[in-house]
Amino acid sequence: MKAAFNILRNIFAVIGLILTIALVIILCSDEYASIRGGANQEPASHIETLKLSGPYGKDTVKFNIHPVINAERAAEIREYFQLDTLYDGTASTWEKTLAIARFVATNIPHANQTIQPEKRNAIYLWEYTRNTEPAFNCRLHSIMMFEMLSSVGIAATYITCMPEDCNDTDCHVVNQVWLPELGRWVMIDSDSGGFYATDDGGNPLSLQEIRESYIQGKPVIYHPQFAETGGSDNWYYDYMAKNTYWFSCWESIHFDQEPAMGKDSGRYIHLVPEGFKPFGVNGKDIVTSDAGQFWAAPPVSLSPICSPESCR
Repeated sequence: MKAAFNILRNIFAVIGLILTIALVIILCSDEYASIRGGANQEPASHIETLKLSGPYGKDTVKFNIHPVINAERAAEIREYFQLDTLYDGTASTWEKTLAIARFVATNIPHANQTIQPEKRNAIYLWEYTRNTEPAFNCRLHSIMMFEMLSSVGIAATYITCMPEDCNDTDCHVVNQVWLPELGRWVMIDSDSGGFYATDDGGNPLSLQEIRESYIQGKPVIYHPQFAETGGSDNWYYDYMAKNTYWFSCWESIHFDQEPAMGKDSGRYIHLVPEGFKPFGVNGKDIVTSDAGQFWAAPPVSLSPICSPESCR
């Protein structure tokens, strides 16, 4: 009787092992991956989605995306963080950007905060991580970076990077900085340890160039933790392939801009491929396919503006 019981137990153990292996094969198969869809599409599908998107084109609606610098607030931020100690006086714009990004990424990890900060400015967000929660999401990272970069005279914006799928509730927010030495925008991300992107020649890429490279099959090399050589974090490559279908940005970007969403914070500009209808758009926003306007160079002069309307 005992021998028969042991035989049955071994048979069921073998059956269980076979079923487990079969389940793993199914879950890892391409067929199952294609069923998942949405935010979990395979990276090839995300790139195919980009390739199938419509072109960009000129727009009769005019707008002007630009940062507004408050001299008093900029000085306060510089002094609070002692930003001039992060790099030497001969540092280039890109070197300054990397130094500030490393500081933020090293001190503030990623998390979806459970308690929303009452204010969204660089100093308040830093104190929030010391006194309330130790980490926060990509949007707060980008807002903090924008204010710190702007305070040292670096022209910057923070851009919301959106997926094509309206059922995908996940997006990503990163910064772009203008490098006057090169006359071009470059993407920088202080979230999740930090990232920037280059081509295979080591040249830093903008969001526009990242998207175009995906479509044209050109190399996009991401540098996790701002490493000099590209890493192997394929998840970020896939993640950005998903989140570069369309982009959104404040037209006038200034200190203490949020969380006054829906109030007098200005209007949002949405860059979309022709034929695509974006979701979650406010009535006063501008929807455009004019990439030339959206990615235009910042004003030549970024002199501090301190009128009652612009000093926030």
